[in-house]
Amino acid sequence: MITEQKLIKYKCIKSFEFFIRYFFKELHGRKFIVNDHHIQMIEAINDVIQGKTKRLIINIAPRYSKTEIAVKNLIAYCLALNPASKFIHLSYSDTLALDNSEEIKDFVQSEQFQELFDVEIKKDSKSKKKWYTTQGGGVYATSAGGQVTGFGAGKVDDQDADFNEILTELETAKSFGGAIIIDDPIKPDDADSDTIREKINNRFDSTIRSRTNSRNTPIIVVMQRLHTEDLSGYLIGIEPDDWTVLSLPAIKEDGSALWSFKHTIEELLKLQSANESVFKRQYMQNPIASEGLMFAKEDLNYFTDENVQWNDEKGESLVESTVSFVDIADKGEDMHSAPFGKLIENRIYISDVLFTKEGTDLNVPMTITKINELKPEFVQIESNFGGGMYIQLMHIHQEPKMNGATSLIPLNARANKHTRIQTMAGFIKKYFYFKEEFDKSSEYGQFMNNLCEYRKNGGNKHDDAPDSIAGLARMVLNYFPHLFDEIYQDV
Repeated sequence: MITEQKLIKYKCIKSFEFFIRYFFKELHGRKFIVNDHHIQMIEAINDVIQGKTKRLIINIAPRYSKTEIAVKNLIAYCLALNPASKFIHLSYSDTLALDNSEEIKDFVQSEQFQELFDVEIKKDSKSKKKWYTTQGGGVYATSAGGQVTGFGAGKVDDQDADFNEILTELETAKSFGGAIIIDDPIKPDDADSDTIREKINNRFDSTIRSRTNSRNTPIIVVMQRLHTEDLSGYLIGIEPDDWTVLSLPAIKEDGSALWSFKHTIEELLKLQSANESVFKRQYMQNPIASEGLMFAKEDLNYFTDENVQWNDEKGESLVESTVSFVDIADKGEDMHSAPFGKLIENRIYISDVLFTKEGTDLNVPMTITKINELKPEFVQIESNFGGGMYIQLMHIHQEPKMNGATSLIPLNARANKHTRIQTMAGFIKKYFYFKEEFDKSSEYGQFMNNLCEYRKNGGNKHDDAPDSIAGLARMVLNYFPHLFDEIYQDV
């Protein structure tokens, strides 16, 4: 006979989301308000439990349920599935890690949990730091910068790996052996300390990695972004292909609030205006401090079609010239970048851009189509690394045929790329105007994101937008020097 208790147990085992909802209500006396970002977190964690993801990073603002879902409920859920599963839980302080460990222990020992699941804590497991189940599982909790000794997370590699591949999802989940879960490894006050950040990052390599019981033991990092070289940034930088990253900015791409129950868009904008740098880091998961950016968003000029006079009273165009600079992609991860600027008096309005990862077979006709649409007078193309061949391809390409009024001009760039960008930065910030409104997922949006993330101190992995806009600035100065201050004539 299927009792209500058996049905609830089945639903809890079958669904991590149901497990969270059910026990939150049972233990706290109120409903867990599930939002879209919770579902995204749950789905990402389910992939870990199913063995589809071995390395997971979740970046999200503080107080958005990350610890509740990815630490407390996850460990309790996995112990319900498999009481032999072993977890190492780390946070930036012993106190936080131990408090979480104690809450998980209380969760498992609660009357509501025990009614459904046969998970027994060893009677001699009195410590918050390390406790065990009678079935061989358990939890070890400490600070991310501390030592982890005498305990391993996950289960030893199964010799029947081929057999495990045919198990059902539920059977796979029940055999889940545990994980290392790192929750906020560094506190906000320490984020700008090179010494403390490096200690945490080095500790991950020297100690934390070695505490897995097998190569298949998952590692989950859940944290708010605090610095470009925090643990998330460090891991993404050295192992970009190994980590699945779920980044959840508090303001979504469409401009709405991620979780209006927690913060309305109006409240988020107030937080942003109070401290732009902190908001970018902790709430937008964009840890680049504005003072470290070459082209911070607030330092640029913007326009809308309504506030620019494109034509005179007779309806004739006031645009003196339309120009473009093409930075071709010379490496696999590079973007093909071509900003198009309209010159009115001494202002350059970036009206359109081509910003794509498509190969030459596609970006050549895309460039020609854009030239035919916008009819620039001059298009300068960086001829380094195959740029000369690119120009030849544009000349011989048959479909579509290129606007004959446009002059294609090769440029052999000699100076260091960062130096070129740095040299033209002041000119760009004074005379260039960018669209005030654009779709963040569009090519224009991606171009602006790439431009505004460029750092002053160099070492940028992606510099295609800054390089092409600097090339356009140099080109404008060369062809229209009389329109600008003498200070820029010899730049």
